[in-house]
Amino acid sequence: MVALYALTICTSAALLFLVQPMFARMALPLLGGSPAVWNTAMVFFQSALLAGYAYAHAGASRLGVRRHAIWHLLVLLLPLVVLPIAIPAGWSPPVQGNPSLWLLALMVVAVGLPFFAVSTTSPLIQRWFAATGHRHAADPYFLYAASNVGSMVALLSYPIVVEPYLRLEQQSRYWMWGYWVLVGLISICVACLWRSKAAGAAEPALPAAPPEKITGRRRVRWVLLAFVPSSLMLGVTTYLSSDIAVVPLMWIVPLAIYLLTFILVFARREILSRSLLTRAFPILLVALVLLFNLQAAEPIAGLIVLHLATFFVATMLCHGQLAADRPSSAHLTQFYLWMSVGGVLGGMFNALVAPLIFNSVAEYPLVLMLACLVGLRADGGADRSGRIKDWLWPALLGLGMGGLVLLVQASRFRSDAAIAGLLLGLPTLVCYFFSRRPLRFALGVGAILLAGSLYQREKGTLLYAERSFFGVNRVMLDPTGRYHLLIHGLTQHGRQSLDPARRDEPLTYYSRSGPAGEVLTLYGREARKKIGAVGLGSGSLASYALPGQSWTYYEIDPVVLKLASDPRYFTFLRDSPAELKVVLGDARLSLGREPDAKFDVMMLDAFSSDAIPVHLITREALSLYLRKLAPGGLLAFHISNLHLDLEPVFANLARDAHLASLIRYDTVLSPEELAAGKSPSIWLVMARNPDDLTKLAGDPRWQPARGNDRQAVWTDDYSSLFSVFRWH
Repeated sequence: MVALYALTICTSAALLFLVQPMFARMALPLLGGSPAVWNTAMVFFQSALLAGYAYAHAGASRLGVRRHAIWHLLVLLLPLVVLPIAIPAGWSPPVQGNPSLWLLALMVVAVGLPFFAVSTTSPLIQRWFAATGHRHAADPYFLYAASNVGSMVALLSYPIVVEPYLRLEQQSRYWMWGYWVLVGLISICVACLWRSKAAGAAEPALPAAPPEKITGRRRVRWVLLAFVPSSLMLGVTTYLSSDIAVVPLMWIVPLAIYLLTFILVFARREILSRSLLTRAFPILLVALVLLFNLQAAEPIAGLIVLHLATFFVATMLCHGQLAADRPSSAHLTQFYLWMSVGGVLGGMFNALVAPLIFNSVAEYPLVLMLACLVGLRADGGADRSGRIKDWLWPALLGLGMGGLVLLVQASRFRSDAAIAGLLLGLPTLVCYFFSRRPLRFALGVGAILLAGSLYQREKGTLLYAERSFFGVNRVMLDPTGRYHLLIHGLTQHGRQSLDPARRDEPLTYYSRSGPAGEVLTLYGREARKKIGAVGLGSGSLASYALPGQSWTYYEIDPVVLKLASDPRYFTFLRDSPAELKVVLGDARLSLGREPDAKFDVMMLDAFSSDAIPVHLITREALSLYLRKLAPGGLLAFHISNLHLDLEPVFANLARDAHLASLIRYDTVLSPEELAAGKSPSIWLVMARNPDDLTKLAGDPRWQPARGNDRQAVWTDDYSSLFSVFRWH
């Protein structure tokens, strides 16, 4: 019976974690690669999970275990109306305005019923098991580990096994078969429940609850203990992806750790002692705080390990307290309901609230402070004088450290690494001795971080920062004082010289001696040319524009347009002699509204950072570009990427469309070129006829692009980032 119930829960969890990325991939070509799309989808899935847990709690409480089990079998039949999962015919996103409500409605119609039905399984099966009279029925929470095992297997298998080998239509069909397997397993569980004498004795209602009382204070504590890990999971993912390492699929590792902690804390025996975790967390956290203040960016591997280790221990502390405070089986569904509330609130805080109120990933350190309060238990010391000191000592520490930072930065020791390490390290060490009192420790961490934010390393001066759903954009004055830089996360998207003689010179990936400069010099130097550019950056490409030409940029982030148009920071757009137009929105959707054969040259520069917009690299997307390209026109793709080898993807697409293609690797630069502001880059060009590439073919630096016969052509129905990773 244990094996049956565990297998059922494991299967349902796997289906949950498979349907989320699968349906997101279906909707992506309709709405583009905007993070707002993923955030909206995340809110829907967490809310649907909460609704499933609420149904499980209310149904089992009001109908009784056996009657609700029969009722649930009928509920499981409802999703058959919409299976296999697909985008319903006739659904198209709004041309203008925020598509969030449209996406939510689409998800309710297309995937709402299956997701809701599957999400109810874990709490219901555990509640049913508690009513069977099995010798382990008094504490069925160990089955929650099976749920997280299924979730982790699905999570890891989707990018490694499912996505590389199955098209979306196949994924949807196999998911439907998996759902039928789940219905069969649940039916067997119901049969076992009805044969159980203990469950029969419980009819028509649940057994009387044990004398324990579920107070409002206890429910709030459950919510907080679930909120912190949920928020931390998203916070550490965003921080690592934007400030440490620009690595696609980075989100998988924190989510796998998050699931692993549930497996460990709900196991039948303690695997990691709480005392060990309580001692380790302050050590890890103060080390992390010191590196925060030092703005350390290397060694990358060590930083990633430290962040993930701190996240693991903090999550173990919170989830461990949840597991230790779990109520009797009579209150099981209520317990999971309030846990789900905390998870939803954590996700909404990071995905929806934080981008609106912070200009950096500030939610991550803030919730680390909260982890000190709810993850660590205070041991005595609750007298009034102690509480006053809990506020007084952190305030004094922060004020003292802040004053010293300002004093030293104004002195000649500003660039002395030893002085900086001593200045930031000693207060952080003092903060560690606050760790026996959670409130004092949390406030001390906050004071250290606040004072440390005054410290500026010689990485340049921050001129402006703004955050949107698309990330954090910063304008920096470089350390030499010669350039303005536009930086998104870790990726530089533009650079302009402050020297009036070089103000109109394109730099970074768009240098005149680089591939982009060669393409626009050879193919874009005629009046009346019409140029399309996907990705605005600082507007560097506008340096190549001539009078009489028409340039159209496609940019998804309004903050980028705001900064590129502000002459205090960048003047490429203002100084351009051509007719310039910037269209906001996803490039694929915007291009679809343009007339055919509009552009003579299209520069596509949206593939050079971590958030690869896969919907712009498919057979269908290339077909769209070709419709908008005039006869004899040229497509140029910027495919520089530290972690992904995109050459075979584009070469396969070109071969599939019977196009000629060339690639130039401009990755080995001289010290003089680097000092002048040029950046390494890789560009690939396509044309309908090889004769259209004659001007480039004579340059030996341009070579035919090499495809991969073992790799399928990417389509809206198929792609695999995992298959193009550079395994350094």
